[in-house]
Amino acid sequence: MHTCQDLEVDYIGVIIGKDLIVRNGKVITQPNERAKTNKSLSGYKKLLKENPDLANKYAEAIIKNTYRTLMTRGMKGCYIFCADQETQSYFNSHLVTFLNRPAF
Repeated sequence: MHTCQDLEVDYIGVIIGKDLIVRNGKVITQPNERAKTNKSLSGYKKLLKENPDLANKYAEAIIKNTYRTLMTRGMKGCYIFCADQETQSYFNSHLVTFLNRPAF
């Protein structure tokens, strides 16, 4: 579940579900792991039968945009938790923690 439309906050927490994972440094989207209550991929299964390449590109764009949007809502910072351990390790190894940074 995600909702943060037109909302900016000092800090945001984002839980990355199993619909977005990282394997060997490559981001992989898994539309079938998306919450069944989520309607952002409405029509995906029908399109998948008609045009699999287009359906997968569409789903990938929606999933990546969802997380990008959520992760950029925090003006001062973003906390990330990943349901998938390998994905969590990827983010941990690519993020820099700023300790004792000067106040603006």
